[in-house]
Amino acid sequence: MADLLLGNVEENIADEEINAFLQKYGFPSFDHIQRVTGTGAHPAALLHYASASEEILRTLQPRVHHIFWNNRTITAQIIPTREVD
Repeated sequence: MADLLLGNVEENIADEEINAFLQKYGFPSFDHIQRVTGTGAHPAALLHYASASEEILRTLQPRVHHIFWNNRTITAQIIPTREVD
């Protein structure tokens, strides 16, 4: 299980469009999406993958990091899995 943070993604982009974009670059379908608005200047989407490991996402991450999509340059960061005690 792993998470991917896509930064600078417009809030009005549909979840399905984000999923299709990522699948075009080899990503599996995400299981859950959480929108992160922050200050509003650079909204983000936190994608949760229940069946994908951190290693798989790290391999795919460079394919979309700093790519120009929907009139914005997006960033892609892997959020490390935290161990819960």
